[in-house]
Amino acid sequence: MKKILGLDLGTTSIGWALVKEAEIEEEKSSIIKLGVRVNPLTVDEQSNFEKGKAITTNADRTLKRTARRNLQRYKLRRENLLSVLKENGFITDDSVLCEQGNRTTFETRLLRSKAATEKISLDELARVLIMINKKRGYKSSRKVNSGEEGSLIDGMAVARKLYDEHLTPGQYVYQLLCRGKKYIPDFYPSDLNAEFEAVWNCQKQFYADIFTDELREALRSKNEKQTWAICAEPLGLKGIKRNGSTADQRVENYRWRTEAISKQMPLEQVAVVLQKINGQIAGTSGYLGAISDRSKELYFNHQTVGQFQMKQLSDNPNISLKNRKRIRDAAFFLIIMLVTFAATLLNPQKYVSSRTIQKCVEHVSTST
Repeated sequence: MKKILGLDLGTTSIGWALVKEAEIEEEKSSIIKLGVRVNPLTVDEQSNFEKGKAITTNADRTLKRTARRNLQRYKLRRENLLSVLKENGFITDDSVLCEQGNRTTFETRLLRSKAATEKISLDELARVLIMINKKRGYKSSRKVNSGEEGSLIDGMAVARKLYDEHLTPGQYVYQLLCRGKKYIPDFYPSDLNAEFEAVWNCQKQFYADIFTDELREALRSKNEKQTWAICAEPLGLKGIKRNGSTADQRVENYRWRTEAISKQMPLEQVAVVLQKINGQIAGTSGYLGAISDRSKELYFNHQTVGQFQMKQLSDNPNISLKNRKRIRDAAFFLIIMLVTFAATLLNPQKYVSSRTIQKCVEHVSTST
């Protein structure tokens, strides 16, 4: 007798059967056991599964569970804070901890802004602390090998050193490498963009016909490979034959970055410099990078978060203090639809080019 396991693999189920198959006339075939395992998927999950995307049926449950945990932790933080405030006489059970009456929409934010420089009452201070308590804050969990390297994890300390000593990220890293250091710190996107502009403006003095505004826009937000590919034709790149180890070449890259902001460099070397800077910019997180740049701006302007937000609200009471990118993208999408619709009404036979739409979007984005 032969034992055979049969499987029927589907997108949402697996059928199986274990059978005995007769090999001679005296034997009789039979089914030992059979069954089916059903794995119910939603329409989206099934579509992703059929496309070969890595998904888990528990992913959605995990997101919802995380949201529940965050909400519960927020409630615990608030309860603990209220308990401490009551024990220390900041508030009582009858204290009003929210806006009341007309023209009080941003009253707590105004108190938060004033609390850093002016005296406010204990009730008002309690309202400010409760507002701040909504956010749990963030602390990096990155690990380093030594205390000296640990100090370089602090992005604000690095940004402050660049600001105080008038250094670019390339100059700073070149100094570290020349002193035998191996660790390269992370930089804020704004510092890397400033270095890119410094290199571009310096080399534009010597290659004005090559370093055009159109090429600069084409290189914006590109990674290393894309930067090299875009520069290949305008700069006439053929590739540099480089000797030495990887470590030697890394030191040479940062030496070029140091020299490129002050003197004329060969185009091949300039392309490597732009390529490496763009690669670092592309490696930064867009969302966290924006937060980091904003933190640096607050630090150098000697502003608190509350003062910064209150200034925004004073300039425009209807501004959104969160999800700014989503609102901007939605507005741009609406602009594109309106421009296309208007052009179609004016001249149904004429094709509206993407360049025309882009100009309209750029005009609106620079004027808002």
